Amino acid sequence: MSTNNYKPHLHVLPEDDANRQIANGFLLNPHLNERAIQVLPIVGGWKKVLDEFKSVHAREMKKYLERRIVLIIDFDNKAERLDYVKNEIPEELSDRVFVLGVLSNPEKLNTKLDKKGLENIGISLSQDCSDNTRKVWGHDLLKHNQIELERMVASVKPFLFN
Repeated sequence: MSTNNYKPHLHVLPEDDANRQIANGFLLNPHLNERAIQVLPIVGGWKKVLDEFKSVHAREMKKYLERRIVLIIDFDNKAERLDYVKNEIPEELSDRVFVLGVLSNPEKLNTKLDKKGLENIGISLSQDCSDNTRKVWGHDLLKHNQIELERMVASVKPFLFN
């Protein structure tokens, strides 16, 4: 579903299909305002997420001041990737851009969570956000997201959840 560019909304830019499945699960939360969020097509790699953000989405965000975006990437066991990506985000957009992802990759998280399924993981992550809990977000492969998650929830929860 498309969002209204002139009302607060969140775009989700997933690296790959596994991250897209998690994002789609996030959308299944019954308390979610589905008109305020849109999962964009996958781009195929964390560097491509960053490239597409810089070449397409940064320009759009300057035009649409109510837009926020979450870049979902695999960290591939490189926690320093967050700093690298954040340093590439224009300063004037940094309060509306969030970088989240699994420390290794979604498939490994799925295995660690007893093959719960990527979409089900997304449902649980969404529930954590709406309930102010960290049942799944607190997992060892996700807890590195804490600061970005807190920034994102503070920014999007007022319009994203009913």
